[in-house]
Amino acid sequence: MTMEKRAAHSVTAEGRKLVGYAAVFGQEARIADFVEKIAPGAFSRSLAAGDDILALADHDPKRVLARTKSGTLRLSEDERGLRFELDVPDTTVGRDILALAQRGDLGGMSFGFTVEEGGDDWSGVYRTLRAVKLHEISVVQSFPAYSGTSVSARSRRDEKDRRIVLLELENVAV
Repeated sequence: MTMEKRAAHSVTAEGRKLVGYAAVFGQEARIADFVEKIAPGAFSRSLAAGDDILALADHDPKRVLARTKSGTLRLSEDERGLRFELDVPDTTVGRDILALAQRGDLGGMSFGFTVEEGGDDWSGVYRTLRAVKLHEISVVQSFPAYSGTSVSARSRRDEKDRRIVLLELENVAV
């Protein structure tokens, strides 16, 4: 099975984080010659399996930002979609991604997956993803396929005053 990638429209030292949604339920996206949407619960089996899921920059396996195995990436499903929180590493890639997030220059989020057996429904040119195996989420620096996700840059200024800087980036449909 070929891994598919979909994009959507949110360091460990000092508590630097990116938070938001890598996928939003119920939104339509044009993918090649079909229209796709994600059903609520599409990621639940994959998340429950406990497999190591990576957070990457632009789907590049050489640019790892975080992973579930180490606890630096936390994923969950809620009523809106696939929520993530990742601790941004103090690496060149991490610093670059965080700087772009703070400036509002990121394109959005994306995810790489394979469809489980019977995990999608087709009706003409419309596809609904109901059960997918999630392999990775990615911070996308250019154009995502799905709109509506968000990426937020959070930075703890001072442990004593517990102030949090939060920047919401809302993406526009491509």
